[in-house]
Amino acid sequence: MYNRRSGRPEGPRRASEGGRGHERGPGGRPPRDAGPGRGDSRRPRFERPAERDADADRSLVIGRQPVLEALRAGRSLERIYVQKGASGEVLPELRRLAEEALVPINTVPPEKLDSLTRGNHQGVVAVSSPLVYADLQKTLDDALAAGKVPLIVMLDGITDVRNIGAIARTALCCGAQALVIPDKGVASLNEEAVKASAGALQHIAVCRVPSLLKAVDTLHLNDIPVYASEMQASERLQDLDFRGGCCLLLGSEGKGIQPYLSKAADRRFRIPMAPGFDSLNVSVSAGIVLFEAFRQRNP
Repeated sequence: MYNRRSGRPEGPRRASEGGRGHERGPGGRPPRDAGPGRGDSRRPRFERPAERDADADRSLVIGRQPVLEALRAGRSLERIYVQKGASGEVLPELRRLAEEALVPINTVPPEKLDSLTRGNHQGVVAVSSPLVYADLQKTLDDALAAGKVPLIVMLDGITDVRNIGAIARTALCCGAQALVIPDKGVASLNEEAVKASAGALQHIAVCRVPSLLKAVDTLHLNDIPVYASEMQASERLQDLDFRGGCCLLLGSEGKGIQPYLSKAADRRFRIPMAPGFDSLNVSVSAGIVLFEAFRQRNP
């Protein structure tokens, strides 16, 4: 038994008192691994930090030369973090290869890198990607060569990986060939996104581009119009003809599509809703629009 005031054991516990007491170490004290000796008021000896960087649990490439070799080998990387003010002979080539591979580089303070790893990062850490990103033009060429009518989904400002995963799953189900995302301002397509997509992200082309506006230009050069979903548009979803090649442009629920992208779109449409209701989750909106496209293409 324990004295409530002192928190110390009053004496060895006997079997007749019920159960077995702690095994006792030299001098009658409990051994260190027997647990705290003052009830539940003491903190455990080891605590997990209250906050942990979201990328810290993912596969990392640590150090300048390892990241450079990963780029040379064509390894799929989600992004590269470079410490602010870092310099050296390796960095110019590293930046050039990252640009060619469309791997975004984030310039960050040293605390960011320290939160990712305790190793000697030398001011450079890369995060591996579970996906292999595709080239937009090649994706369009492959679709046309296979006799498919292009159906592309472009995402602007979607920051929830679960939404992206859900959209990818619906897009694949409805026959879309690709998702187009920017290299910045969008959620990282990590293992959680792949899980939310039920694996669809590994079966649909994901085209990561440095500029969505340039991606729109690429689509126009291939005679593929862009249809932007906007709550205030006058044209209704069912008024569009999805039987030809097209790209569906979707924005976040809060901010919507950026004005310059909306202006670049060929047509703007809205999803009809009951009076007094004017907002849908973006993955739900994507499902409605993609099913309409699928319905028209498969009467």
